Formats: sequence, C-alpha cells, structure tokens
Amino acid sequence: MAILLLLLPLLVSAVYGDETFIGVNIGTDLSDMPSPTQVVALLKAQNVWHVRLYDADRAMLLALANTGIQVTISVPNEQLLGIGQSNATAANWVARNVIAHVPATTITAIAVGSEVLTALPNAAPVLVSALKLIHSALVASNLDSQIKVSTPHSSSIILDSFPPSQAFFNRSWDPVMVPLLKFLQSTGSYLMLNVFPYYDYMQSNNVIPLDYALFRPLPPNKEAVDANTLLHYTNVFDAIVDAAYFSMSYLNITNVPIVVTESGWPSKGDSSEPDATVDNANTYNSNLIKHVINNTGTPKHPGITVSTYIYELYNEDLRPSPLSEKNWGLFDANGTPVYILHLTAAGTVFANDTTNQTFCVANDGADPKMLQAALDWACGPGKVDCSPLLQGQPCYEPDNVVSHSTYAFNAYFQQMGKSTGTCDFKGVATISTTDPSHGSCIFPGSFGKNGTITNGTSLAPSSNDTSLGCPTQYFYGSCSFTTSVIIGAFLMTAVFL
Repeated sequence: MAILLLLLPLLVSAVYGDETFIGVNIGTDLSDMPSPTQVVALLKAQNVWHVRLYDADRAMLLALANTGIQVTISVPNEQLLGIGQSNATAANWVARNVIAHVPATTITAIAVGSEVLTALPNAAPVLVSALKLIHSALVASNLDSQIKVSTPHSSSIILDSFPPSQAFFNRSWDPVMVPLLKFLQSTGSYLMLNVFPYYDYMQSNNVIPLDYALFRPLPPNKEAVDANTLLHYTNVFDAIVDAAYFSMSYLNITNVPIVVTESGWPSKGDSSEPDATVDNANTYNSNLIKHVINNTGTPKHPGITVSTYIYELYNEDLRPSPLSEKNWGLFDANGTPVYILHLTAAGTVFANDTTNQTFCVANDGADPKMLQAALDWACGPGKVDCSPLLQGQPCYEPDNVVSHSTYAFNAYFQQMGKSTGTCDFKGVATISTTDPSHGSCIFPGSFGKNGTITNGTSLAPSSNDTSLGCPTQYFYGSCSFTTSVIIGAFLMTAVFL
C-alpha cells in the first residue's frame, strides 16, 4: 500500500505564484483496500504532501486531518446532475464534505466530475453550473480563496494536438469550454488536464517513438519541431500540455494555468499491450517526476512547471479489462512496491524505500561489453570483493556476465550505503526490490541471509590479484579489452556512477 513516491513539494513559484508539486491519485477499486490510517501512514512515510481523491470519503478525510497533506476532493460523476441543477444540493454537498472537515483537513481544490465531456456528455450542459454552484457555496463560507474549483478533462478534447501551435479544443464543446475557461479565469483557478502519453503512443501505430513518450533523451534530429513556432519538443507530455495552452489562447484565454490531474504508465498489460512493462512504467514516472521538480517547464512556457498528480498510488485489481487498467499503481494493496522509482536527488518524492530491501542489478538487454566494462570497474577501482565470483565459489554459477555484474553492482551499491548515483554504471544497472540471491549465493543487503553491507576498502582486490588480469573468472571479453577498460576506469570513475 504504498508507492515509492516520495513527494517533495517544490518550493518553486510558478508563474501564478503557486507551489509546484508532485502529487498522487488514490483510487479505491481494490479487493483489499488498505484502511485510511494505513494509506495516510504510507503517504507520510513517502513525504507525499498532495493527494487527489475520487470522492470525498469521510473516513479518509478524517485520517488526513492535521497531517499537512493538501487534498483535492471530487464530486463523482453520478452526483453531477443533481448538484448542477440545485443550489441547495450544491450547498449541502459543500457543508457535508468540506465545511465539516476544514481547517483540520487541508482541502485545497474540488474536482467537479471527471472527464465529463468525453465520459458523461449528457451531463455537459450542467457542468459549468455545477462548478458555479459549488463555488458559490464556498464563497458563502469564506472558503473560496483557499479552495479552487475546476473539472478534469481528458486530453482527447484537444484536436490536432501536433503541432501544438495549431491545436484547438473540439469546437462542438465551445458552448461549455468558453464559459468554463472564463469561470476558471475569474476565480483564479486552473485547467485540470489528464495527460497519458502511453495512450498517444499506443494509438500512433508506431509514429510516436517509445523514447519520445518516456522522456528518454533524443538526438536533436529526432526531436519534434513545431514549424510555426520553431519550438523543439523532446517528449509527448510537454507537447500535450502546450497544445492545451495554445487551445486556450485560441479562445482568447491566456492566463489560466494547467495542473495535470492524472499521468502515469501501466506496469503490466495483456498481449496487445507489449509496452506496458515495469521498466517502462518506472522510466516514465521517474522521468516525469524529475521533469516537474526540475522546473523544466514546457517549450511554450520554459521554467513554468506544471504540477502533476501521478496515476496512481495502488494497483486497482477490481478495474475492468484490459489488464493494463489494473496495473497503473506504484504499490500493491499489501504495501509492496511494484518498482522503486529512479529518483536520486536528496529529498525527492517517491524515493523512499520503506522496506529497505533494494538491490542493484544489471539491466535486461544491456550491452554485454558495457556490462563487462562496468564489472571490471566494480571489481577494480570500485573496490568490491569479487572473490565469491571465482570458480568454485558460491556465486560463480551461473557463469555469465549478467549474473556476475549483478553481484558486483549490488555489492558496490550496498557498500556505498545505497547512496545517490551508486546504481547506474552508465545506464546498465537499475534498482530492484527483488532479492537476486540464489542457492548458496547470498547477495550483500539480503535480509536474514547473512546479508551485511560489505566494507569495500579492506576487501578490494589488489593490483597484483589474478582477478584483475588474464585469465580471470570475472571477465568474458578478450584480455586486451578487459585491461584497457580497467585502466580507463581509473581515469573515468564518474562515467559509471
């Protein structure tokens, strides 16, 4: 019941003077939903200070009281028609779900409905009315300055989203979007937008490169360029956000900020979803968090970050098919992390390993020569005790570069106290929560298996040790390749870290 989302609220002022943050959505379609107190304990352990609820559950709001966690509550779609047509119904909703909980519970926003234009179009005619009536109830209680009112939209309401400068909202929704945007502008609120590059990638028939969807670095000639503005786009997320900005400007709205209320990547899918993997989910969410908290902004608004809620805290096993719908979470219901996010900056959100069971392992599909070079460095300049990898020793089998480098990478990671940047090795290593120990080969850091952290300096192989020469039990390339790598490693230590 937890995600390795350690949310560090960025004390960076965005253009509109608001704190930039990473938050997390909390869905409840679980067969074994943790209790509210368990959920809050996880949030606090991970330093998550912003959450979005899909309702206004009383028990959850009580558990969030006096925690300092800022909460966005929601009016479910099924309540929208009633609230949008009755001032009394809206006032009663605010009294029951807001006034009863503030100020102990820090409610900062109300999301009225969810993707109404695309999910519940028959309620669209009362959407703006519902927002106005909820806001009027807040005004009556002098809460309108601290609680914003908005409604989340699917990014699919944006047509012709690339190039972003030519994007516009589906014009059939102008009778709703124009008064909605004017309401957001007049109340100092923001456009809530759900951004899922996963779906854009899946629906593009391979037109969108996977790296572009995952925030992976692209060579300049692979970046997407808006021919009208000459702005370069290195990821799908920024392109969609800027498309929304341009769509608003098309309607003469230029000063309404955007908050991304949902964004993420599934960690598992069925046979038709081959890119719904743990690796890709980890890559996307890790890079998204870094992108937001680094104040990168978008090409249209550089330096103006877009606060974002990760979708989502838990895998929701009760959601309908396809399989990916059940696997967007950072944690399983029992609190086991689905993966450890690649977040190394001190104090970064989601970077806490609450189980302390993390290991450094070789990346699947890593180049064998790169693995060999990193293995050479770990067993040499890295001062790892690689003697368990010698023939006849517990970790010799399986005798291949992936297995041996995993042992060496993890030993280095553990002896360095799992500190920032010590599990990278030029991109061929990654953090895992799965204990790689096998048989009598017990990896450093393995609980209950004599898994203590190695003292690297006293156990480092000497320069005369045959483990650093040829022949060797650690190396799988030619002798000349191995020797040159070790020499280079002394000169370029930082390359692998």
